[in-house]
Amino acid sequence: MIKGGTGGANTQSGLSFEAMVDLSDFLNKQSGYQVVGQDVLYNRQHIAKIFKKYELYNFLCAQGIDWRNVISSKLLPDNSIYVFNINTIFIIECKYQNTYGSVDEKLQTCDFKKKQYQKLMSFLGIKVEYFYLLNDWFREYKYTDVLDYINSVRCHYYFNSIPLSDLGLPE
Repeated sequence: MIKGGTGGANTQSGLSFEAMVDLSDFLNKQSGYQVVGQDVLYNRQHIAKIFKKYELYNFLCAQGIDWRNVISSKLLPDNSIYVFNINTIFIIECKYQNTYGSVDEKLQTCDFKKKQYQKLMSFLGIKVEYFYLLNDWFREYKYTDVLDYINSVRCHYYFNSIPLSDLGLPE
């Protein structure tokens, strides 16, 4: 996916951009991890749940939460992982770019989206962290202000990989 790039694909202790398409596959390749359906096990202990797109709303429904009574429109995360021991869900949005386009402006929506997820999770007392997983395209100087903004609203971004420890997971 990254033209002539290195980095995330060679990272052993982080979630690489390429693997981000399927968080379950990535974790299954890590020592001590096993993913069964949405359940994440580490050394045979149930430590987290993974949700892609609509699966997050199935989880909320199972908890008795109808999203339509909380927010006006569904947000569909590329991936999310709810880590039990820190009672936090990490929303992970992958943004890959190799030409100028609409992804540029999507990065500016993290504050709104994080607040929407916080509304949904507030009924369960679950904290929300919002992450972007970006490819090297976004290292260009023209993104400096947007990346500063992401940090200023307490969202986070990573280039090519996210360390497991930043997701509250054992390495």
